[in-house]
Amino acid sequence: MRTITLRRVVVTGLGAVTDVGPDVPSTWNGLINGLSGVGPITLFDQNYDWGVRFAGEVKNLDHTPVADVREVKRMDRFAVLGLLAADEAVRDSGWSPASGDPYRHGVAIGSGIGGIDTIETGHVNLIKNGPRKVSPFTVPRLMVNAAAGQVSIRFNLRGANIATATACATGSHAIGAAYHLIQRGDADVMVAGGAEAAVTPLCVGAFAAMKALSTRNDEPSRASRPFDAGRDGFVLAEGAAVIVLESLEHAKARGARIYAEVTGFGTSGDAHHIAAPDDQGSGARRAMLNAITDAQLNLEQIGYINAHGTSTPLGDAAEVAAVKSLFGDHAKKLAVSSTKSCTGHCLGAAGGIESVATILAIHHGILPPTINLETPDEGFDLDFVPNTAQHRAVEHAINNSFGFGGHNTSLVFSRFRG
Repeated sequence: MRTITLRRVVVTGLGAVTDVGPDVPSTWNGLINGLSGVGPITLFDQNYDWGVRFAGEVKNLDHTPVADVREVKRMDRFAVLGLLAADEAVRDSGWSPASGDPYRHGVAIGSGIGGIDTIETGHVNLIKNGPRKVSPFTVPRLMVNAAAGQVSIRFNLRGANIATATACATGSHAIGAAYHLIQRGDADVMVAGGAEAAVTPLCVGAFAAMKALSTRNDEPSRASRPFDAGRDGFVLAEGAAVIVLESLEHAKARGARIYAEVTGFGTSGDAHHIAAPDDQGSGARRAMLNAITDAQLNLEQIGYINAHGTSTPLGDAAEVAAVKSLFGDHAKKLAVSSTKSCTGHCLGAAGGIESVATILAIHHGILPPTINLETPDEGFDLDFVPNTAQHRAVEHAINNSFGFGGHNTSLVFSRFRG
């Protein structure tokens, strides 16, 4: 029987492609300055009136750093986004994937929906032109695991190759899985996060049919307004974010810069409803508690929560209830903000993007604001960092990600202390 000694896991590289910016520096600058990336839909012609005409799109996507024209034709947009984020994260880490044993290097990158644009356009082509015109690249493009596979190939990562698919908890689940692999000695380096490109006719139409999307068409940049009494749904967005995780020993041996340490990971299931949270937030509460317990921290040591905060009436209320129930009096001392107020909701990529935001909040001592928060809803009496970033040193912070199906995930990131 193998004896497992749990290893410390640190973050050494960050990568992101969002509607706020094409890389981490521009995305972070946008978040702390309250810049919204939401605007009119341009990725497709809106031939139907769904009542929603805006989303969070990545602007002027440049695939050339990771793929030429021929290669990009073999990938769905979500995989290109994932490759770009991974490429930036690896470069930022200063780690050379060619060094060391490739079987000790792995990838965990998920997607909530995968190659939905490929599915939609492929079906239209099938109906219009017949089966002989179906592209042979259709399956490799639409697979939820395509981003993970492409990143594994690009960087010769021959260890664990994982693609999670837990709706809006996907990116955080991928990071948590990577954390456990390194912690338990099954990998030395993991490239982990999420990618999503679901601003498509079917997805917009489907979420609109559920009445899940904001319809604030006259002012889209103000449509994502977590915790505000006037919120009317989430804003669909696309993007990707990837982080490089290493064992502390591996990072130290190569003299790596360390952004933060991953100290806790907690999950739970609502077992309540396929698309609605438990209104008391019991599943969210349990995920946070499990992560804090895993980190061996007291509740009072948590200083900041990057909330799931989607701007939906039910979701925000459940998360606030969970925070107040778990933290009690300490809840009033916490800072709780939602960066989805700037980016919109990137579904399976959200956990990765918000992990990057949480890590940088600890690293720089700046908490990104919840923009568009004008009138907090009744009973929402926490410090939501309204509209303006706060300069505050935080030792331990939580990133929450909750998804359809009752998937709940919380990650604890901590300031690195030797």
